[in-house]
Amino acid sequence: MKVVSIVGARPQLVKLGAVARAFAGTEHAHRVVHTGQHYDPELSDVFFSEFGIPEPDFHLGVGSGSHGAQTGAMLAALDPILEEEHPDWVLVYGDTNSTIAGALSAVKQHLPVAHLEAGLRSFNRRMPEEHNRVLTDHCADLLLAPTEEAMRHLANEGLAERAVRVGDVMVDVCFNTRDAVLARGGERPVSLEGIDTDAPYLVATLHRAENTDDPERLSGLIKALADLPVPVALLVHPRLRAKADQHGLKIETGSIVDCRPLPYAELVAAVLGSTGVVTDSGGLQKEAYLLGRPCTTLRTETEWVETLHDDWNVLVPHPDRMPAEEWRTTAARPIPSAPTGAPYGSGRAGYEVLKVLEEHLR
Repeated sequence: MKVVSIVGARPQLVKLGAVARAFAGTEHAHRVVHTGQHYDPELSDVFFSEFGIPEPDFHLGVGSGSHGAQTGAMLAALDPILEEEHPDWVLVYGDTNSTIAGALSAVKQHLPVAHLEAGLRSFNRRMPEEHNRVLTDHCADLLLAPTEEAMRHLANEGLAERAVRVGDVMVDVCFNTRDAVLARGGERPVSLEGIDTDAPYLVATLHRAENTDDPERLSGLIKALADLPVPVALLVHPRLRAKADQHGLKIETGSIVDCRPLPYAELVAAVLGSTGVVTDSGGLQKEAYLLGRPCTTLRTETEWVETLHDDWNVLVPHPDRMPAEEWRTTAARPIPSAPTGAPYGSGRAGYEVLKVLEEHLR
């Protein structure tokens, strides 16, 4: 069996780590195409060395651009690669422009497509990611869903016959990394410059278009983070830095400490050492939940509804409109006493993905 994985953004590279581990030592051929959607080495290349993933067989180097330009460039570059490789499966991950480009290139060539992390829905049609995930699910041949909630969404859209629950590959990587971090001697990160990691602090990220494109919106979110009662290690995504510069906004102000994006093991260590997370990232919400840290999500909705139970995750779309004390209390709240449960699986999803691909091979 030959499988071509198409990735391009940080969350996809984390998921690829679990899938590559499952393929290692088998007779199956696993080719990796990196679109270059995340072109910063801290968000891309470092993950290949960190997870022991072989270097990409193909690197498209697409880089930044508008959604149309970026997706179009990926399509033009992917078509000849998939035609030449002619795999048994094209495996696409998550909800980025790399995901939809890979799916479209494959289905136009009548190549079987499997979508990993299928069935997630925010029901917010202003999110580019929502369109990417819905369109990919409806054109894919096999839908690899992480949760029962995702399976219900797929059934409601008439896609139940193509759907299989495999669990969440992020759990595989997160738990393996957590165990390695703890085995090295603790929960304290090593690369948060400007943060006293022996004192309480929060980890934060901010990158979604709906939060960064509008200068008033971004200014309000930065002010809200700056007003928090403990230091905030803001891991500054290239998009956030570019938009802050464009809007003339200063990132490091008040409680905010401007930090670089972290390799995955350092991110896990930073979250373990923190008192909580503030983010608009889908992946980091779930990682906080898996690592037992409360999360405050700067969005109106979440695809990971399981994290909302018992206030492990709280949605605060407009912290700058809340009373200041309520916002501070929410974002810096203590760890909930209720257990998180295991709605995302036990950490063997990568092997389940491989098994299901074998079983559904045409």
